Amino acid sequence: TRPRHYWLMKAEPDVFSIDDLKKARNRTTFWDGVRNYQARNYLRDEIKKGDGVLYYHSNADPSGVAGEAVVVKEGYPDPTAFDPKDIHYDPKSDPNNPVWYMVDVKFVRACKEMISLVRLREVPALKNMVVLKQGRLSVQPVTPKEWDAILKLKEWG
Repeated sequence: TRPRHYWLMKAEPDVFSIDDLKKARNRTTFWDGVRNYQARNYLRDEIKKGDGVLYYHSNADPSGVAGEAVVVKEGYPDPTAFDPKDIHYDPKSDPNNPVWYMVDVKFVRACKEMISLVRLREVPALKNMVVLKQGRLSVQPVTPKEWDAILKLKEWG
């Protein structure tokens, strides 16, 4: 078996926040609507059941890590790509040869206080973190060292 991997996944809190995940049925949701090929490749090929997730609030004030989740279902075709009524519809997507994928994640815990992007930049162990260098990607890898450093921050309470 492969070692546990870690990820940062971005959600806009006014669309689906860490509190929404906590209130969701079985504290679980699907991570749909990703329309970036690099992020899709992570969802389809690399993210596995049991992997850790930093739930990140993006386009927020402040943006930052809001909580922790765990992957409970590995990549499978994202049905929103096939639904013309869905905001994530992709007319070029074919159910017989899906392009877009999603995973299911389950709530683990929320931060007592948001770990802001400014705060992340202050932690020396995080200086090479993808979110600090290539901020736009909605699904991105986190190293075990970065994961450990973030989980040790006081904002978890």
